[in-house]
Amino acid sequence: MFKPYHENKISIKAWAEEDRPREKLSAQGRRALTDAELIAILISSGNDNESAVELSKRILHHYDNDLAKIAKASISELCNFRGIGEAKAISIIAALEIGRRRNDAEDKPAEFVKTSRDAYNLLRRHLLDLNHEEFWMILIGRSAKVMGKELVSKGGMSHTIADPKIIFRSALLQNATGVILVHNHPSGNLKPSQSDIDLTKQLRSAGKLLDIQVLDHLIITDSGYMSFGDEGIL
Repeated sequence: MFKPYHENKISIKAWAEEDRPREKLSAQGRRALTDAELIAILISSGNDNESAVELSKRILHHYDNDLAKIAKASISELCNFRGIGEAKAISIIAALEIGRRRNDAEDKPAEFVKTSRDAYNLLRRHLLDLNHEEFWMILIGRSAKVMGKELVSKGGMSHTIADPKIIFRSALLQNATGVILVHNHPSGNLKPSQSDIDLTKQLRSAGKLLDIQVLDHLIITDSGYMSFGDEGIL
């Protein structure tokens, strides 16, 4: 006789003792668990053929055992794994996002931006793990004080539009003396494109007319950043 789907799932209580991640965490501490075991705690159960740990291992294998790649996955992508419904997919995504925000919280953003690293630390939380390009700017006042940060535009996988009118209107309204331009490359390539270089030159020229200096332009990827200023191409 066919049993309801939920009755076929292998629950944690039915596993061998060594395969119970909740009990393992309680007895040995969180650092003793593998990534698969931590994910298994989030999803609680697998499917009729796999335990939660086995299913978690398969998910990790699909993403090259790279949690950063899983963090980029959409709800619908995770739901393609049998045994992962919307609620479980959301739990995985939320847990990885909490981890990312914790890392950001440990590095308190500077109130002053005096180096490209300061600018990177200020905006990296907004630009990591994205599958599309976003263009941001940091508004800088006197003595390099941060006056604000703003999202200028969102785009597709390979480009976004940065409207000079939007950038300098905000800078003028807040009496900023300078701006730092920042955008991400979802591809992971830190090399600026020719359009990146041309846009930077265009914005620098426009800024000079308004007495607003373009101080730097950063390209951010999940693995780091590139500064036009540091590379001498500003």
